[in-house]
Amino acid sequence: MVNNKFYLYNTLTKQVDEFIPREKDRVSMYTCGPTVYHYAHIGNLRSYIMEDVLEKFLRYIGYDVKRVMNITDVGHLASDGDTGEDKMVAGAKREGKTVMQIAKFYEDAFFEDCRALNIKTPDVVEPATNCIDEYIKLIEKLFENGYAYEAGGNIYFDTSKLADYYALTGHSSDDLLVGVRDDVEADGNKRNKSDFVLWFTKSKFDSQELKWDSPWGVGYPGWHIECSAIGMKHLGEHLDLHCGGVDNIFPHHTNEIAQSEAAIGHGWCRHWFHIQHLNDRAGKMSKSKGNILTVSVLKEKGYDPLVYRMFCLKSHYRKPLEFTFDTLDNAKAEYDRLKNRVAAIADEGELDERAFDEYRERFIENVGNDMNTSLGLTVLYDVLKADISGKTKLALINDFDRVLSLDLTGGAKQEHSDELTEYVERMIAERAEAKKNKDWARADEIRNELAEKGITLKDSKEGTSWTKA
Repeated sequence: MVNNKFYLYNTLTKQVDEFIPREKDRVSMYTCGPTVYHYAHIGNLRSYIMEDVLEKFLRYIGYDVKRVMNITDVGHLASDGDTGEDKMVAGAKREGKTVMQIAKFYEDAFFEDCRALNIKTPDVVEPATNCIDEYIKLIEKLFENGYAYEAGGNIYFDTSKLADYYALTGHSSDDLLVGVRDDVEADGNKRNKSDFVLWFTKSKFDSQELKWDSPWGVGYPGWHIECSAIGMKHLGEHLDLHCGGVDNIFPHHTNEIAQSEAAIGHGWCRHWFHIQHLNDRAGKMSKSKGNILTVSVLKEKGYDPLVYRMFCLKSHYRKPLEFTFDTLDNAKAEYDRLKNRVAAIADEGELDERAFDEYRERFIENVGNDMNTSLGLTVLYDVLKADISGKTKLALINDFDRVLSLDLTGGAKQEHSDELTEYVERMIAERAEAKKNKDWARADEIRNELAEKGITLKDSKEGTSWTKA
């Protein structure tokens, strides 16, 4: 049962709205998945981290969420202007493999990165190549409704038939957003500069590896039609929430709205959630520019992937985030301190249900104010400082981590040598003997000696535990 109000910026209304799904306790959620022609970089993964937090928060406050994500393994061209080579074909040529071999390899790599970042796999993951019949039916419906036309062997959507094609962007036809993602070239077949391809035929790319029969000739779907058809297949004609990076707003999500509502004859998605770019000092992180970092590279450099998750959670999703290794090092130091502080909490005392409820409400209020994960972390730190039992603290930390997914009570991630462990345990035993003999000076001397080596002792009813900074 959902008892908490949730406020989220809606790209469609250009304001923070109360999130209200069509059904009281259920949310239909669609997220644009990766084009699996290369490794996902950490800029891509910022979007998936924040979508993951959003889904988990919706579940946390009581919603039953069905989340669908596509895998683009055909149809996404190098330019959003429907020009250039299919990214999947380019990837296959680059590596001397088939398109499907490329797709399988990089899809597996993507989900391996997601697991490392504690990103939950959506309830439905649908490769684009699974849904050719759905694309054809949707395009036929657009022809029937007067929104599609054939030119130069391809099938296009006629944006001039729409009253407000730019509802999502807030622009007009006079300031068409070109080159939002890549350079856009003109397509002479289009009736209007904003029209887009629904289906490519063999007249467009004879070298295309993946092609299917259709009423308009042998060919393959355009990129935009995929998400509309996959969303409708699994979530019906009404979406509560559609997510993606800000570079999806135009033209991809704009075109999704156009073709979906033209086909079904009514509003399609209530709420649009977009995540800002991750930048480095050269600008937006982009595969086309070559300035990318992957999760694997971070691991090779000694970073726990959850340090990057922490780095993202410390910033608001609607603000551009600049990445440097200095800022990542700061996040690592903070994450390690946080893990060690949590590991030092003894599971003792009674659960203070009143305090638990009060801090939980604060967490919901802060994160529920337009996904402010930074303020959510502030509530977590307040719990660590609070004068409440260890049992209550650990219960709250575990509860918040259902959303944050930082593995906070999994124990500090440290690998100690046998020699260090033997030394510390010997000193702890000597200190215990000193305390037994009321030799407080020696006991303090041992604690101080260990502290100088970066070792912190925590005394509890169960004995003495230790961590190394």
